Amino acid sequence: MSKIRTYIEESADELFNKVSWPTWSELQSSALVVMVAAVIISLLIFAMDSTFSTMMEFIYQMF
Repeated sequence: MSKIRTYIEESADELFNKVSWPTWSELQSSALVVMVAAVIISLLIFAMDSTFSTMMEFIYQMF
């Protein structure tokens, strides 16, 4: 039981004293980067899906 208590105490100490948490402005900029990347990736996937769908419709119409 003492190992569990030691683990919890050391974990709490590390979270409160040893971790450098980002500032609010850093969090906002990181969130903005993630949102922009998500939009770009979703548009890329949409474009690939639309292109593939158009190609498959063309191939199906040939037969």
